[in-house]
Amino acid sequence: MKAFFENLFQYTDHFNTVLIQKMMVEQAVDLSKSHRLMSHMLNAHHIWNKRILGQSPEVGVWQSMLLTEMLDRNEDNYQQTQRILHEADLDTTISYTNSKGDSFQNTVQDILFQVVNHTSYHRAQIATDFREHGLEPIMTDYIMYKR
Repeated sequence: MKAFFENLFQYTDHFNTVLIQKMMVEQAVDLSKSHRLMSHMLNAHHIWNKRILGQSPEVGVWQSMLLTEMLDRNEDNYQQTQRILHEADLDTTISYTNSKGDSFQNTVQDILFQVVNHTSYHRAQIATDFREHGLEPIMTDYIMYKR
């Protein structure tokens, strides 16, 4: 299962990077919605990693960041997730508090799947935003990555 997650996070890292680079190229277009969503999904990934590692997050879930900062955050997220995959037992239960202050418990495996699923969801919203601004969205389907 760890190998599967390693592959999913390689895929996630790859297409996050491609999308950020595309947003850098298209700065003349108002992609503020895409920018907000990309910041959010990178921040959420960071927060989930920190919860698994028992550390305090350095950002808020909807905090905005510059495109250049996004590249760094994406790389940091990827490296931390790889560390988690090499060091953590996927069946370990993590206790955490969400942004509203509510307490929950989930396994590392469930949290990692949440990160992948959440990121895919927002990449689809970014694709829609690209289309609404006359840009061809990047094909980010997992199977396209595997081909």
